[in-house]
Amino acid sequence: MSAVAGRLVVFEGGEGAGKTTQLERLALRLGRHGAQVRMLREPGGTPVGDEIRALLLRPGAQIPPRTEALLFMASRAALVGEQVRPALARGEIVLLDRFFLSTYAYQVGGRGLPEHEVRDANLFATGGLVPDVTVLLTLPMDVGLARAAARGAADRMEQAERAFHARVEAAFTRFAEADWQALHRECGPVRAVPADGAVADVEERVWQVVAEACPELQR
Repeated sequence: MSAVAGRLVVFEGGEGAGKTTQLERLALRLGRHGAQVRMLREPGGTPVGDEIRALLLRPGAQIPPRTEALLFMASRAALVGEQVRPALARGEIVLLDRFFLSTYAYQVGGRGLPEHEVRDANLFATGGLVPDVTVLLTLPMDVGLARAAARGAADRMEQAERAFHARVEAAFTRFAEADWQALHRECGPVRAVPADGAVADVEERVWQVVAEACPELQR
């Protein structure tokens, strides 16, 4: 593969959708093509971000919705400044497990925070960084929660009531619609990918989406 400009590919989806698995498989695939890949996750990825992650996901922690949103934004600001932008400047392919589409789903859709306020805070946190493509892994909520439960002890977000996860699922469904994306250019292109079936089959679906958005990665 010849040298390419840095690209930001984000993986999104509800609990248990398989984001981490598919991100890792895409990283291996891109590596075989000769790409320099950086894998990151939200929240976390920096010293302050890792501290925030531990707090946000701690089971039983009582965190008001606005505080929760701002903690995610603080972690994001550190990650973008310390990791994402430098990697993109070096021409690396950044694969990011969650970004601000999750904030729209969990804190706006799930918690009911005002979208315009969250949108402004995100612009401040990211400095206007827009993903090249977001792979939105779709899976029925109950299937995803069962997968998450099978992994072991649930974190604070996974422990939220079923109605919360239903609102998150509905929000992610809206994000795949062209009309919604036209009104939210800050999110870049969002492509829904069914996450059911064999892991290898999902990998192929993901690759088709990423290759279409970033055709130079196939060279």
